[in-house]
Amino acid sequence: MNTMKPLLLLTTLCLTTLIFAQTDSEKAEMTVNKDEIEGHIYFLADDALKGRATGSPELKIAASYLANTLRGYGIKPHSAINSYYQKFNLIQTTAPKILKVSINGENYPHTIAVKAKANNLSGEAIYLNFGIEEDYKGEDVNGKLIIVKGGTSEASDARAVYNAHKEKQELAIKNGAIGLIEMTLLEEDWWARVSHFMEESVKIPDTKDEQMPKPDFIHLWVNSSADKLATFNNAKLAYEIETDGIKEETLETQNVIGVLEGTDPKLKEEFIMYSAHYDHVGIGKPDAMGDSIYNGARDNAIGTTAVLNMAENIGKFPTKRSAIFIFFTGEEKGLLGSQYYVEHPIFPLQQIVYGFNTDGGGYNNTKLATVIGLNRTTAQKHIVTGAATFGLEAIDDPAPEQGLFDRSDNVSFASKGVPAPTYSTGFDAFDDEINKYYHQPGDEAGGLDYDYLLKFYQGYVLSGRLIANDPETPFWVKDDKYEAAGKVLYGKVLYGKVPEAPIKN
Repeated sequence: MNTMKPLLLLTTLCLTTLIFAQTDSEKAEMTVNKDEIEGHIYFLADDALKGRATGSPELKIAASYLANTLRGYGIKPHSAINSYYQKFNLIQTTAPKILKVSINGENYPHTIAVKAKANNLSGEAIYLNFGIEEDYKGEDVNGKLIIVKGGTSEASDARAVYNAHKEKQELAIKNGAIGLIEMTLLEEDWWARVSHFMEESVKIPDTKDEQMPKPDFIHLWVNSSADKLATFNNAKLAYEIETDGIKEETLETQNVIGVLEGTDPKLKEEFIMYSAHYDHVGIGKPDAMGDSIYNGARDNAIGTTAVLNMAENIGKFPTKRSAIFIFFTGEEKGLLGSQYYVEHPIFPLQQIVYGFNTDGGGYNNTKLATVIGLNRTTAQKHIVTGAATFGLEAIDDPAPEQGLFDRSDNVSFASKGVPAPTYSTGFDAFDDEINKYYHQPGDEAGGLDYDYLLKFYQGYVLSGRLIANDPETPFWVKDDKYEAAGKVLYGKVLYGKVPEAPIKN
């Protein structure tokens, strides 16, 4: 009689029982390993990847690393496309080599082209304060160049300038202007960052741009001072502009996506999305040490590694709800990868009941996990518990003035109604310790606190597991900005009800 078979069967049954008896916190702790964390981050932030710029060959290498790591964890590609890659094209614009601007005979060397074809222009300009709709009342700007202040009356920082510029451009074109100059008042460091961002701007192709009237419309940002800008008010202004124009080329890029079906017969039709962007800003202005590679360890190899940790854990211990793992391209160029996904979803948005994004510029408090939007969804209790289990306190956004909720890929989904906070490394202020590394060449893997990151990832994984196994479907808290969009997206269903028309995998 063969006594080995019953013994093997008994051993298997015991191991299976042990696995199912383990708590979610024990499962989280089992798969998160400091050596593996270091391996992921050191690879993604290596000089060989040259800062993982969107559309670069090096970003494709990172995409391959992520896809094959998912494969190794047992995470599957979507059966409909049989690939881990959601490929799409972008348009990359390269700054003009020639761009000369003069106003009333004075040259302005600190200039960025937002929109410009090769041209030589001169003539009369009109100053219109901030260039908002009321500033056009009673003004004939047809055929003229408009000069305005950058930003808004509330803010003139780099983000305010960027957020307002499209509307200002549309208003100028609508009123018949031939061009627009926005006078910015940025400090040298921020002007350098903005210049680097705009030198090789990337966008999703938009047929509206091709059909837009006045294709020769010129739009520039010119950095100046408040004193000079004050002289423009009520003054007669003459300008001269010479440029060889912005150049355009097509870039191929990709989101990386994997999926694992859940274990519950009903809840598996709902998906928790674990996401992070894996691009960074590439190569730029050298620092004092001559380093020009912006490695992006904190932003966002840390976030990318969080999703890999989640994938490894769920690959070994599947949750009741299904899991989607998405690594977005083009976040640094304007949330392009997530914007593309929500307009071309592989999994319908109404089936994604929660987006657990992770992103960050750094940390200054290793006792915290800072969750942008923590208090805005009903999953708050799970995130607080997940962090606390491993010795961290989860806090909400400590710097609301920065608008961080709307600066990462989570907002692409939130605006459609999907509850989606962003889990970030601990900071209690957006201070000099953050800015020391944020979009800087010094953001390297060797400078990270891996003992802290071990707890950070364990908390992230446990939080995700608790959300994915909760019988109650997460949603926005009452009266949140995006609650109405969520009710539209999910058809005003009761919490816990399966969304309609799910995809079968």
